[in-house]
Amino acid sequence: MAVTVRKHERPPVWRDITVLKWVAQVAVLLGLLALLWKLASEAGRNFAASQISFGWGWLADPPLIQLREGIDVNPDSGARAILAGLVNTLRVAISGIFAATIIGTTIGIARLSKNWIVNKLASTYIETIRNVPLLVQIFFWSALVTSGFPALTRDDVGVHPFHYSNKGIATTWIFPSTGFWPWMVFVGVGIYVAVRVARRRRVLMEETGVEAYSVTYALLTVLAFAAIGWFAHPLLGFLSGVWDGIASFIRAWPPVLLSVILAALGIGGALWWIRRFFESRRTPAGFGKLSDDDIFRLIFAAVAGVVIAVAAFVIGGATLQTPSGAVQSVAEIIRNGIANGFNWFGDKFTGVAGGPLDVQQPAVEVRGAGFVQYQITTESGAQAGILITPPFFAIWIGVTLYTASFIAEIVRGGILAVSKGQTEASQAIGLRRSQYLRLIILPQAFRIILPPMGNQYLNLAKNTSLGIAVAFSDIVQVGTTLFNQTGQSLPVVLIWMTFFLTVSLSISAIVNYYNRKLQLVER
Repeated sequence: MAVTVRKHERPPVWRDITVLKWVAQVAVLLGLLALLWKLASEAGRNFAASQISFGWGWLADPPLIQLREGIDVNPDSGARAILAGLVNTLRVAISGIFAATIIGTTIGIARLSKNWIVNKLASTYIETIRNVPLLVQIFFWSALVTSGFPALTRDDVGVHPFHYSNKGIATTWIFPSTGFWPWMVFVGVGIYVAVRVARRRRVLMEETGVEAYSVTYALLTVLAFAAIGWFAHPLLGFLSGVWDGIASFIRAWPPVLLSVILAALGIGGALWWIRRFFESRRTPAGFGKLSDDDIFRLIFAAVAGVVIAVAAFVIGGATLQTPSGAVQSVAEIIRNGIANGFNWFGDKFTGVAGGPLDVQQPAVEVRGAGFVQYQITTESGAQAGILITPPFFAIWIGVTLYTASFIAEIVRGGILAVSKGQTEASQAIGLRRSQYLRLIILPQAFRIILPPMGNQYLNLAKNTSLGIAVAFSDIVQVGTTLFNQTGQSLPVVLIWMTFFLTVSLSISAIVNYYNRKLQLVER
């Protein structure tokens, strides 16, 4: 019996799934670009009708504003004001993430407690905090400080280890002093050695079965290096010349070299990703057939590398006016900024003996026309204690407690998701509750907890923008003041979007990294 083999015929173009997928993706991309072009053109016409030019010159102009707090309360340029607001936002976001994690984990465990009082207190906290709007909570904490705390009077003049009033909370604080950065070199080396010591102790415990106290040995190693560095840090004074030499070398670069380096990094990163992509598709029989989506990813990576390279030259060649009045290219400004950073380190490695840390207390003083204020800066410009202003306190405590209430429920759900047999087995071998939670339950629960907890970190970072409601000098409040002065609303909004996008992607990258580290290794 003869077997007839039918030749496979390619379908018509209008029915070819490969062609249709590519046409759809390209059409969506072109439509998105057309929409962006339309919006940009409309914005340009609106700026022209309002006689406001779109530009970035306001970054170099003096803003003539005074910020309530930050690294620079009297910025000399719009860029400096934006930087001060950016740092204030990061202060709330970073410290709030750590505090919310600790509080939320504690409350989540407490809600599972068999102690009736502890359980009900944790439940009350969660149900109250997460069901009251965050903005209302921020207003509450602001009103508590400004109306509930006592007023600052002349009777309070003097030095105080701790003091609170309706103008803020001032407390003693530890500040970097002479030799701090050389001392941190010793501490950094100590941390590196401590990690290796802890790893070696864990291997020893696995080989012998004897408790190795890896954490204790690691802490003692760091403390030993810190103690040695406290007295030996002047020996690193020679690094001052090294830092200054690096700064001089970078400052001698032609500005175009920075664009070349960034372009090379962009193209090199794209090639590295493409290489890893092909390696991930390698099989014992060779490379498998690439799908249409795989081809699209490869093309997108290659195009992204080229776009980054082109943008490095286009943006690097653009010129801006600095606060000093000089006109420089963006590449030149970045190059000088990097060189200034190395010069800053050179100034810190002086080789002068002295304690790396200094403890300072705040004071209350009478200023100007009889106004009683906290003194947190001495006449020499040194820090004298730390002041938590009412706006900072309100936004920080608000977003921290609010986020912690959601983290608590995530932690509780993650613990309950671990098999009950794990708890019973832990109790059967005589482990205490604190031991089996720390050693057995939580390590397994965090595989479940981490992804939703990352979403809460993102929410906390973005919720810091509500600080404008209580006059906190964050990037949103500072930007609002600047575009009210200059009319440059679109550039300021673009800065906001870029900043929050960068923060969100950074948090996501960190959470995803640890999420991959916690994944079970399968054969």
